[in-house]
Amino acid sequence: MTESRSLTIQSRSSSAICPQPPTIVEAGGKNARFAWDEFFAAQIRNPHTRAAYHLAIRKFFAWLVPRNIALADIEPGAVGQYFAQHEGSIPTKKLHLAALRALFDQMVVRHAMLLNPAASVPGEKYQVIEGKTPEITVLQARELLSRIRTLKECDDKIVPDIVGLRDRAIIGVLIYTAARAGAVAKLGLKHFVHDGVLWTLRFAEKGGKSREIPVRHDDLERYILDYLDAAGIRQEPGDSPLFRSAERRTGRLTGKAITNVDICRMVKRRLKDAQLPTHYSPHSFRVTTVTDLLSQGVPLEDVQYLAGHADPRTTRLYDRRQKRATRNIVERISV
Repeated sequence: MTESRSLTIQSRSSSAICPQPPTIVEAGGKNARFAWDEFFAAQIRNPHTRAAYHLAIRKFFAWLVPRNIALADIEPGAVGQYFAQHEGSIPTKKLHLAALRALFDQMVVRHAMLLNPAASVPGEKYQVIEGKTPEITVLQARELLSRIRTLKECDDKIVPDIVGLRDRAIIGVLIYTAARAGAVAKLGLKHFVHDGVLWTLRFAEKGGKSREIPVRHDDLERYILDYLDAAGIRQEPGDSPLFRSAERRTGRLTGKAITNVDICRMVKRRLKDAQLPTHYSPHSFRVTTVTDLLSQGVPLEDVQYLAGHADPRTTRLYDRRQKRATRNIVERISV
């Protein structure tokens, strides 16, 4: 590879991580450009957070352009005026304000700005009592698992339905571990291990966290092992994906890992086949598992660990017991 081509590839890779600074930052001088690059390329490691913050900051700077406000001249009044006309939802406004505060903090540290103009601008109050994800009932979850076909006829023989076994195993993992679809998609064969007593699954979760969850012996263990044996992949290298994508409608699996989007589509398809509501999603199983365990008196901190939440308040957002109580109350109204 030539030196010029190598530099071009490095430049493209760098720009993908650190977006090009807008004109207002370029005009702010060397310190401003350094703070911009440091903020996006070094401080923000999550690509989704980086994209969301970049969009929020770009929108604010675009709003400043017709007002001829330089970076060093941004005042709290301008930030407040911007959010007064912001048409986004309260959570969106809070995210955008957080993005501006974080960037301007870095600008202050690198002496591109004297003070953080967003620091004194209050965010709007917003309290979420319960999440929006719909809860699939325990009976519906059982029905869904039982309706997945795991055998099929092929050349007058009854053979394992590998895709069906895969889908049952994935849905079983979603239910019995409360894992996110993205974490399930990332599982490799090395993450399904036997410690001498039982099988466990090791998940890589958001924020660089890792969790090891025991596999239920009566059902989930059988779901996964039946799938691995039918697919013939149990002895493959540990780096191989645990759950593979399928070749369209051939019933065969590829060597590639299934994706988060594939899991979402699969769940919708299986719900439809089972004649269950299709507004449910893989996240609905997390809601069901959390609510079911809390209803049985399992301590919140234990359920919090299973769900992989850093804050117990997040776990409470998945608790639908209050909704059930409210539903019972309104049904008793005599009118």
